[in-house]
Amino acid sequence: MIEYVTAGNTDDRVLSRSAALLANGGILALPLDTSWAVACSLRSKEGIKKLRRISGERDERHFTLLCSDISQFGELCNLDNTRFRLIKRLSPGPYVWILKTLLGTEKTLGLRRREVGVRIPDHPLPLDLIAALGCPLYTITAKRSMANDDRDDAAPDTAAEESAELLPPIPEEDLFDGGWEMEGLAGLDLVLDTGEERPRIFSTILDISGDGVRLIRSGAGPWPI
Repeated sequence: MIEYVTAGNTDDRVLSRSAALLANGGILALPLDTSWAVACSLRSKEGIKKLRRISGERDERHFTLLCSDISQFGELCNLDNTRFRLIKRLSPGPYVWILKTLLGTEKTLGLRRREVGVRIPDHPLPLDLIAALGCPLYTITAKRSMANDDRDDAAPDTAAEESAELLPPIPEEDLFDGGWEMEGLAGLDLVLDTGEERPRIFSTILDISGDGVRLIRSGAGPWPI
């Protein structure tokens, strides 16, 4: 279940196998520049379904599309010059950008909201995997609470979610340090482990879908700057 790799010099065969797993609806964990993430392929409906089930998360703002460059943002979301310049200034890095989705993205992910978070991580492994897969990764932060078997699949309270200004805080101790700790997560097919312990920190989430910039969650990326 664990594949040990070297960040920045990952074996092409490992990347090919991992990409094939994702393309066929698999779920894997991998390190980011912040904490660990659990990911599926944007193009796999089965993978998206499994990711939501394993996460137990009802608020769509916790999910993020990882991209390899800003050009992929434009394929998924509405992106004008002003937003492009801001994202380019702070990417890659620990920032998630909330943007209005294009209709195709909304349908692919089955979103109830017309916004989605996008990010370019500052870590070579996810960037290499995205290149091998040929499309963005749909991800959520890996949390120890995902091992809780008492979750249910009831529909979320959308109105309550949308009324919340900030995301509720997640305790630092709910995050993982090393890849080996995730072996017990039910439904996880693979862990890509670089052997490095990740910091227990979150990305900063900035909503730029409307006028101005609205802070949704404080994290590793400073704001305002």
